[in-house]
Amino acid sequence: MSAIEIKDYGIAYGEDGPAILSGCNMKIDYGELVLLSGLSGSGKSTLLSSINGIIPGAVPAVQTGDILVDGESILGKRISQISVKVGSVLQNAASQIVHARVEDEVAFGCENRNYPPEEIWERIEEACRMMELEKDWATKTLSGGQKQRLITASTLAMGQKILVFDEPLANLDTEGAHMLLKLLKKLTREEGYAVLFVEHRLDVVLPYADRVLWMEDGKIEEIKKEDQREMTGRGRLADIGAAAVSDKLCLRAEHLAFQAGGREILKDITFDLYQGERLVILGENGCGKTTLLRLLARLLKPTGGSVTQYIDECLGQKASARWFRTAGYVYQDPNYQLFMSSVEEEVGYQSGSSENTARCMAEFDLERLAGRHPQSLSEGQKRRVGVAAIAAENPRLLFLDEPTVGQDFYNLKRMVETVSEIHKKTGMTMVTVTHDVRCAAALADRVLWIKNGVVYKHGGKELIAEYEAAQREACIGMDAYLQGQSP
Repeated sequence: MSAIEIKDYGIAYGEDGPAILSGCNMKIDYGELVLLSGLSGSGKSTLLSSINGIIPGAVPAVQTGDILVDGESILGKRISQISVKVGSVLQNAASQIVHARVEDEVAFGCENRNYPPEEIWERIEEACRMMELEKDWATKTLSGGQKQRLITASTLAMGQKILVFDEPLANLDTEGAHMLLKLLKKLTREEGYAVLFVEHRLDVVLPYADRVLWMEDGKIEEIKKEDQREMTGRGRLADIGAAAVSDKLCLRAEHLAFQAGGREILKDITFDLYQGERLVILGENGCGKTTLLRLLARLLKPTGGSVTQYIDECLGQKASARWFRTAGYVYQDPNYQLFMSSVEEEVGYQSGSSENTARCMAEFDLERLAGRHPQSLSEGQKRRVGVAAIAAENPRLLFLDEPTVGQDFYNLKRMVETVSEIHKKTGMTMVTVTHDVRCAAALADRVLWIKNGVVYKHGGKELIAEYEAAQREACIGMDAYLQGQSP
């Protein structure tokens, strides 16, 4: 008996709506870790939402065919019934967090499954240890990667033997990605778990996958071993060139510090940013990268130190409408910034002209999505819309927080090249937070490596290779729980 079996499955939103999936067939057995990949917007998340009952339980849709979980059809069953057997980690981890403390979040699912209190405590301890989380941390202070680890911990603590993951590596550093994959591989080999793993980072996941599936045009096919390597996009993107960096200051951070929820996230950060420069910020999950980006963009107030801007004295030193017309910020979670009723309206909201809107739509390959509601898109498509909408404003200073999340290799390459071309043409200053070492060098003139809330190292692009090597080294013998389980 298979863990998951998809039989000629199809889905459409409404009786007369176009088919999102059609004739899908797939089987996953217990003891397997199966990688499902495909182009952004091909229907991978839709399929996962069908397996865990979100579709049609929370999102109404017309279904055809059948989905079997542990040998039983789930069509017509409630989400709560399906979740007894299927554990889910969604693409947007923040949307799954309901409690204020890590301990309570991990306990929540266990309590719903009526585990005895002493067993719940043991499960909390084990899950937090595996995912390197502190039980008393406030969930609102966690980084994107830490939130991803928290939802993974909560899911593992519930003990379902069928697990589905939707882009779980999106906000994880290299060490965290391999830690998760080693653990899942151990669970499939030793305890008979079945894992369906949706991910674009094929180069990271392939060594752990028992089988590889590819989704395109709403259908699924299996990729043979000999054909998998050419799918990975293992190469690094080349730098297409950059605008000249000025000797004029853009921003100066002096002894910058930030505390929240009783945690000291940043302490004594000091550096200069020059006009026209491209700065990439690297660091492990939870080190303070996003917090630093928000402080520089004046979305947060520091609890110590200061940020001074030198772009234009008319902007002043406080957040203002004039400042936010000068500085564009692309959020790690695109749902925070998409609010118009169509993609074209979103990109055109502050673009200044229909010609500029059309140009940005074309540059980011969004023309075929022009009439779609932004919230109906895949996470990767939402990311492109968010970047395009901010780029259309022609900011002089651009902040990018994990801009390449959810992108297949084609769209990753196109996005990076488009942003780089805009930089060359306008000479804007760019600050990028990323875990994706495939594109980091193509977005950097200089690198800031944050570790434990301080500037650990800063320098040129060579730091990217050093950072990646350090992450790989940290993966070796991570935890006694995982030792000897490498694939």
